[in-house]
Amino acid sequence: MSDSPSTWLGVIAVATLLIAVVQIGVLIVAGVLARRVARLSRDLDQQVKPFFGHLETIGREASRAAALATVQVERADRLFADVTGRVEQGLDTVQSAMQLPAREGAALFSAFRAAFAAFRNPPPRPARPRGDDEDALFI
Repeated sequence: MSDSPSTWLGVIAVATLLIAVVQIGVLIVAGVLARRVARLSRDLDQQVKPFFGHLETIGREASRAAALATVQVERADRLFADVTGRVEQGLDTVQSAMQLPAREGAALFSAFRAAFAAFRNPPPRPARPRGDDEDALFI
């Protein structure tokens, strides 16, 4: 019986030693992985930094282009508004210049038509009693 506890004690010692070795191995592998992850992060940061710089430049240029486009659209809007105003003003001038002669022409035409109608169909004269004329001549 004295051999049995020593044997078990030896098995426990060897198992404890194996667990310690495995734990040390795990710590070494974890340290190596941590260094790899740090290096990968540093490399990724170095490679991605220019990409973000380019994205920032692209964003600035897009903003500048949008601002220029806005200015151009506003200029075109003002130009079209100005042209529309001038066209309306010109049409109003032409209309007023043509309206007065058209009215005068229409009035003259109406007058000529009335005159021709009067010559063609003279209004019937009212029949006057003869006695009125003779009374005026009687002295």
